[in-house]
Amino acid sequence: MLSVVLPRGTKVRAAILRDDSGSLVIEDVNIDKPGRNEVLIQTVASGLCHSDLHFIDGSWSILAMYPMLLGHEAAGIVQAVGDDVVGIDVGDHVITCLSIFCGHCDRCLTGHSYICSRRQEIQDRPMGQPPRITDDDGEAINQFTGLGSFGQEMLVHQNGVVRISRDMPLDRAALIGCGVTTGVGAVFRSAEVKPGSTVAVVGCGGVGISTIQGAHLAGARQIIAVDLEEKKLEWATQLGATHTVNPNDGDPVAQVHELTGGGVDYSFEAIGLKQTAEQAFNMIRAGGLATVMGMIPPGVNLEIPGTDLFLAAKRLQGSIMGSNNFKVDMPHLCDLYLGGRLKLDEMVSRTITLDEINDGFDAMKNGEVVRAVIDFGT
Repeated sequence: MLSVVLPRGTKVRAAILRDDSGSLVIEDVNIDKPGRNEVLIQTVASGLCHSDLHFIDGSWSILAMYPMLLGHEAAGIVQAVGDDVVGIDVGDHVITCLSIFCGHCDRCLTGHSYICSRRQEIQDRPMGQPPRITDDDGEAINQFTGLGSFGQEMLVHQNGVVRISRDMPLDRAALIGCGVTTGVGAVFRSAEVKPGSTVAVVGCGGVGISTIQGAHLAGARQIIAVDLEEKKLEWATQLGATHTVNPNDGDPVAQVHELTGGGVDYSFEAIGLKQTAEQAFNMIRAGGLATVMGMIPPGVNLEIPGTDLFLAAKRLQGSIMGSNNFKVDMPHLCDLYLGGRLKLDEMVSRTITLDEINDGFDAMKNGEVVRAVIDFGT
């Protein structure tokens, strides 16, 4: 993909969420020069993720900070770096990650940087400093998860950026920035799926398909894809699923139990609904582990049989961003792609321009894509 070097100090085009109307507005915004610990990146590609859609459709509006520059699954080329930036240079090809970390808190120091307790302090500029991004009226534009990749440039903290090989196509690397890391990471880091085990994945969008690929890489002997859309089940089969279950054909829990003779060792929920999360728990056998990756809306509680926790030793856990160590994991995932073991080309269902972003999210809502990717060079 060709890169277009943008001049410093000029406006860039971006897709902004102004309110809960359900669509993004394309407008010009002003991006500041990088300050201490900051990296300015030319956005080359950005995937459309359900996490963004949850804010666009209002299901997570309680946490929305308008106006917002959404987007967080991205890759690009470093244009400038601020003081004290280490290991990232102008011209580097990079992936951004929302798991921005401080490196000093107890969570970071015990290997859990993906839930850094000081993340909020790190992802935004300190109080008293000018905002990174403003509109023509001088109003600050909030960066979703400290990134904001639905614009021609990103200005982010260095601890949200990782350098990758220049051999890695950036329009494929973008997928690793969220969906692939979340799904594959949930398998290897969160659940630690064992070879020869059985797995069910509920929801076969970008994260679910990545989870299926992770289970295949982990050596699972039976991988059951669960989705209402036959097209998604076809994609899942092409990318590692050994069996499929469509809830339109009957109770998905019963179907999974029938296929496995009593339930799976591991289940993964990649939708973010109360019903599907509870179904994922009920799909596991005694001693099994259910992992919820989907963004269940604030205020929604899950109901599971309490006796299953004791009498059947079943386990339920959450996983955010695949419990990643992204500075290590993302270059490794790039190597898996370059070595032909991780399939990313097949996950890109549609390539769009920034102006087509609302159409891209409509396609996501309609189940027409695994991933739509914005190509900023087109």
